[in-house]
Amino acid sequence: MALYAIGDTHLSLGADKPMDVFGGNWEGYVEKLRAGFARVAPEDTVVLCGDLSWGMSLPQAREDFAFLDALPGKKYLLKGNHDYWWGTAAKMNAFFAECGFNTLHILHNNCGEYGDLALCGTRGWFYEEDRGGHNEKVFNRELVRLEASLRAAGEREKLCFLHYPPCYQGYVCTEIIALLERYGVKRCYYGHLHGGSHRLAVEGRYGAVEYHLVSADYLNFNPQIICE
Repeated sequence: MALYAIGDTHLSLGADKPMDVFGGNWEGYVEKLRAGFARVAPEDTVVLCGDLSWGMSLPQAREDFAFLDALPGKKYLLKGNHDYWWGTAAKMNAFFAECGFNTLHILHNNCGEYGDLALCGTRGWFYEEDRGGHNEKVFNRELVRLEASLRAAGEREKLCFLHYPPCYQGYVCTEIIALLERYGVKRCYYGHLHGGSHRLAVEGRYGAVEYHLVSADYLNFNPQIICE
């Protein structure tokens, strides 16, 4: 039994926005994902760190969820900035149940589990976003959601998964990093960064936490093993 993470699958099986147009590593990315998941066993767990589908609604994203559900392993899904299909946990879980998607689980205001480890996470926030006005409220909600997830873990060892990087060369989200350190998180995995932005990612220890980029194109579409 192993634990993996990967983000930014950017599937578009039910919408007309394929990533192949960006060329390079994105060419044939759906088949690369399928091949990358061949290393995952049915009893394994995979955390999907946001930006999963370009679908604008749950029905439009259905083909993408069907693709993910058919891949091996239990999957925890968290929200990315392009996951416009995302709704309440109740609506998403009901939709998955209706469609028979048994391997997909929502990570939102809660925590998952892998053995004795607690899997915590939320979308997070990024320096590109303006914190003024409405966006400040969104940012504060993300802090509340992250803390709710960390609290749900109790005294268990915690791993954190975010979509936005909490630190980036030239930028630090001090509020999120403070939460991670306060709750004793030792490792944090994040996505969002693509192409040339990979070189600006923080890989390794910053303060008390190790940070790792798991965007699909950074990993060449092979889920990153975390522990086994």
